[in-house]
Amino acid sequence: MKKHFTKIAGIALVAALTVSMIGNAAQVATAATTQFTDVKPNHWAYSAINKGVSKGYIEGYQNGTFKPNASVTRAEFVKMVVSAMKLETTPASGKWYVQYVNAASKAGLYASADFSNNEAAWTKVMTRDEMARVASRAIGETTKENDKWMYLATKTGLIEGVGKGQIAPKGLTTRAQAVVLIERILSKNSGGYLEADKYAVGSAEIYWHGTNIFTVMPEMWVTPESDLKQNGKSSVEDMWNENLMTITSKDKLYQGKLDALIAIDLADPNDPNLGLITPINTLKWYNNRPSITNLMVKDQKNSYVLFFKGGTVYNKDTKKYNPNKNLQFRVDGFDSPDLDAFFKKGVLNTSARVYRNSLTDTPAVIIPKTGTIQQGDLVIRLQAPAGGSLFSENILLRLVGIQ
Repeated sequence: MKKHFTKIAGIALVAALTVSMIGNAAQVATAATTQFTDVKPNHWAYSAINKGVSKGYIEGYQNGTFKPNASVTRAEFVKMVVSAMKLETTPASGKWYVQYVNAASKAGLYASADFSNNEAAWTKVMTRDEMARVASRAIGETTKENDKWMYLATKTGLIEGVGKGQIAPKGLTTRAQAVVLIERILSKNSGGYLEADKYAVGSAEIYWHGTNIFTVMPEMWVTPESDLKQNGKSSVEDMWNENLMTITSKDKLYQGKLDALIAIDLADPNDPNLGLITPINTLKWYNNRPSITNLMVKDQKNSYVLFFKGGTVYNKDTKKYNPNKNLQFRVDGFDSPDLDAFFKKGVLNTSARVYRNSLTDTPAVIIPKTGTIQQGDLVIRLQAPAGGSLFSENILLRLVGIQ
């Protein structure tokens, strides 16, 4: 009996060791599959790729490569997202991706309005803009504006730029980008914190509605909740009226177009839009005294510059309308608490015109980050370059602000 027991115990021990060895072998196999010849430890997506492979929603190739720079089709990306999020799928007839598309539709990740639900559409390579849309929906974001998805995806930290301030919305999605994004979706949905790429957010805001002022200088553009509700808006960013970025004179003889209102942080040497106002060493600001020409922008690092990028579309009567190709604009609400200091001492304590040689050669204003007061609404206007009965303006933004 004792012998029999010992034998059984021995068998049990061997079985346990066998199970243990199988488990270890599986771990070794999993580890081995993540050692791709084309994804070295210093690859920017190395960690995410390892996680994606171990979780089983993406695989490498039989030749030991991962092909991180290979493009991903819409169908492939949706399958990865559905699998990674463990959404329920039901076998369906037709192409291999149909069950994943059905699951994505049910979860609200895909809508028929996005693109046609057919093979020609699903086998197309997914753009970064489309990737941003699916990813944003995956964490619960919503919008009715197709060009806002990239802004939502960058603001929440899901998507970073492909370069400083470059979001490449029409660029194609790669396998590395896809797996990194999916890992961020999973992290966000589990309560993790994702740091946003502020330069990407700023570029995505411009791509969305033609300005980055709410990303670059959010502390300056503030308003009470009551102001938003009165205007039927849910956020201060929605107060910007991109539909008024083109101004046409009353007699239709002049038209100007603002391509983008770009905020530049002078305190940030890496601001991706600094090139719009270089060389800064020769840039000046105007304190309404023509005799003073030595007030330099480079000495006002604790400030923002608002650059009105755009110009005249057409001017059919240069006698009526100023022939200057730059736009005419106005920024109100950042007022001086001490006008004597501004006029007589050259203290920048209000918004001021920026120029290089003549007062109208640079379409920009400078606003100090501190030292101003607000005496009226915060307003940004685009104007037709004529006075009297020909004068007209578009109000792009009006905020009650914090007075």
